Amino acid sequence: MFKKKEKKKKSIKREILEWILTLVAAVLIALPIRAFVFELVRVDGGSMDNTLANGEIMFVTKFDYASTWLCLPWQDAEAKEQAKRITTGGEPERFDVVICRYPGRGDTNFVKRIVGLPGDTVELRNGYLYVNGELYEEPYIDDSYRTGWLNTFGPYTVPEGEYFVMGDHRNNSNDSRSQGPIKRDMIIGHVRTVLFPFGKIRGID
Repeated sequence: MFKKKEKKKKSIKREILEWILTLVAAVLIALPIRAFVFELVRVDGGSMDNTLANGEIMFVTKFDYASTWLCLPWQDAEAKEQAKRITTGGEPERFDVVICRYPGRGDTNFVKRIVGLPGDTVELRNGYLYVNGELYEEPYIDDSYRTGWLNTFGPYTVPEGEYFVMGDHRNNSNDSRSQGPIKRDMIIGHVRTVLFPFGKIRGID
């Protein structure tokens, strides 16, 4: 009788150990996928209306270009920003919608659209975007978002190695007009698709 109880106790311990090892393995597999392949990110706020809505879940790719911050969740903002970064893939293109970060904000994610590449001269005239003197109509911008003092800006020349980002809700976005341009290693991934709500699944241009 004693031997059977001992065997049962060992069996429970073994089962717990197997569960722990399974969880550790799952984490070890998930981390590189999240860092270098894709990630799901929730939209927080309305700065990308009407392209993206608050609460929507985005599919963000990392295999085309990304920057992975080697920091821990419980570190403070300063420590996170000083952490080493692994930048992979090619270069973002003009008008890509990206997940990015701002100096002084730790690992807080922002979703914005790249409107200026390194060396570009960016200007807003009455809500309309000019890059290197050329007008871009931007059909994804609601005309009601072109009003207000924020919609006159520049001209501003983007430094080499940096990118100028703005939200599609141009009069309600904290972006490079106030934060300044961002470096390549502040761009975390490329927004490709809205996956949730399921009734609003769509690609992002």
